Amino acid sequence: MALVGISPVVMRPTALSLSVLVSAIGTVRFYRAGHLYWPVLWPFLVGSVPLAAVGGALRLPDSLYSQFVGLLLLVAAATLIWRAPDRSGEYQADPVPVFWAVILGAAIGLISGLTGVGGGLLLSPLLLLTGWAGIRQTAGVSVAFILLNAMAALSTNLASVGTLPAALPVWAVAAVVGGVVGTELGTRRLKGRTMRFILAAVLAVSGLKLFFP
Repeated sequence: MALVGISPVVMRPTALSLSVLVSAIGTVRFYRAGHLYWPVLWPFLVGSVPLAAVGGALRLPDSLYSQFVGLLLLVAAATLIWRAPDRSGEYQADPVPVFWAVILGAAIGLISGLTGVGGGLLLSPLLLLTGWAGIRQTAGVSVAFILLNAMAALSTNLASVGTLPAALPVWAVAAVVGGVVGTELGTRRLKGRTMRFILAAVLAVSGLKLFFP
């Protein structure tokens, strides 16, 4: 949406709605593939879901929204490229520190609710850089994280649903197709390094588009 110039008023609820749809598919598929790692997921959810609901009830000015989201996307892209180690789906991580996971989850949830940008964009680099999960575990945890936080953010700002575009059903079909293909590649086919660089490239282009419309 950043690439095609959708306004922030429309972008946030649309992004959240599509996130719910696609992440639901991804959650089921990663769970079936054995990559939804509950010991990593639950502490982040404890902090994030309530704050995502708070963020969903607030609204940033349009100009600030674009700059903030653009910065988030660029930071996420840079973090994925910079020193993120490659680990297989069987990587055995150390236990996640519950206290810090709750605190970090709360911060990510608030940002997710405010912007409509899936919290997984921030959670994924965090998990990879700290070594708390391998690449496929990170993907599985992140997609479930996005699902629950997007639902929380939408629940406190249902009025924004009135701004959803008429083209949403078409976008939803495209998103579902992309979600099915993406989770197939993510759970079985692409190597971790390839997945990281594809995601980083998409994030970087989208972030730059928001800064330089």
